Amino acid sequence: MILGGGRGSRLHPLTGHRSKPAVPIAGKYRLVDIPISNCLNSGIRKIYVLTQFNSASLNRHIKNTYNFDAFSSGFVDILAAEQTPKSQTWFQGTADAVRQSLHHLENHEFEYILILSGDQLYQMDFNALINEHKNTKADLTIATIPVIDQDATGFGILKRDEKYRILSFIEKPALDKLSEWKSPVPQNLKADGKEYLASMGIYVFNKALLKQLMKENPEAVDFGKELIPKALQNAKVFSYDYTGYWTDIGTIRSFYEANLELTETLPRFNLYDNDNLIYTRARLLPTSKISGTTLDKVLIAEGSILEASRIVNSVIGIRSRIGKGTTVENCIIMGNDYFPTATEIAQKDARHPLLGIGERCYISNAIIDKNVQIGNDVRIVGGSHLSEGKHNFFYVMDGIVILPKGAVVPDGTSI
Repeated sequence: MILGGGRGSRLHPLTGHRSKPAVPIAGKYRLVDIPISNCLNSGIRKIYVLTQFNSASLNRHIKNTYNFDAFSSGFVDILAAEQTPKSQTWFQGTADAVRQSLHHLENHEFEYILILSGDQLYQMDFNALINEHKNTKADLTIATIPVIDQDATGFGILKRDEKYRILSFIEKPALDKLSEWKSPVPQNLKADGKEYLASMGIYVFNKALLKQLMKENPEAVDFGKELIPKALQNAKVFSYDYTGYWTDIGTIRSFYEANLELTETLPRFNLYDNDNLIYTRARLLPTSKISGTTLDKVLIAEGSILEASRIVNSVIGIRSRIGKGTTVENCIIMGNDYFPTATEIAQKDARHPLLGIGERCYISNAIIDKNVQIGNDVRIVGGSHLSEGKHNFFYVMDGIVILPKGAVVPDGTSI
């Protein structure tokens, strides 16, 4: 069960028209492709995605992408919040989302439920996690990763014994209480300040324990704040150490940095792993066309037409168009849902530019969402000099300029 998250307010405005798992990443994927791909690579074929906000594009993406053959019992299905005789409310939290969806599992035979987040970037073999869960005879296993003190306040932090059984757990502890939650870690992690074991929001539950917790705590709405502390009272709860790359895409800054890191020669998240493919919708798009452009550390998705002078340290999404004389630096360009038509090309003018980025522009430190129209001679330079928040037709978050989906930027605009 993959949790689609709530309103995704910390990723706004990228979540203004879509749910958080549907946010594009790495030029051609969606965030939800990451946990689904990890499941498929681990041989897990029965997958539910739980969502309730702005779910239309997510529904469409999953319908068009994850179709198993008629001889398979596998599926990837959306479970949207719904009113039932037992519940008249939307999902109130992570645990409540699972509680309201459990009745959909009654027709399936299973012993374990793997619960995942829909907004994380990582590659994990879930078989290793599940085997560890079986070997320890755990009722609940929580995947954990060491973090530094500044990050620890945003996660559930745990302490465990030498056999990895979790003894205590606190959700998002205050900074002044952190000293009590340090754990013994290897010297290399201690030297990096990673002395806190954080929950990754990845859980393996025995079916019996999950149903028991839901039944005995009908008002509990969150795993970290309520159900996990309850489970520690009587159940066997163990931690599983994950040592690979993992990042939580919870904020605009984390989303921006995770994307741009993919442009490195050897990024920590490997899109080119033969054994851990990332699956997404197979689009019938032409190859990208590049004319006279200097490229350095750039991901370019299919269907793009690039005539820019220079593109550096950037992610260029599907069907992107960038005009002559333009420079793009440190940007995420999400691309377009369609190519400009002949009529649109004929009708373009200073106030109604074509989809994509025009000529002689300079764009730096920005996220350009899908179907944005940027005219000629436009200058966009993100940084700490800009005031944070919503502006006329754009946003500034952590110094990053964000043009929301469908924004129009007339010729000569300067930000």
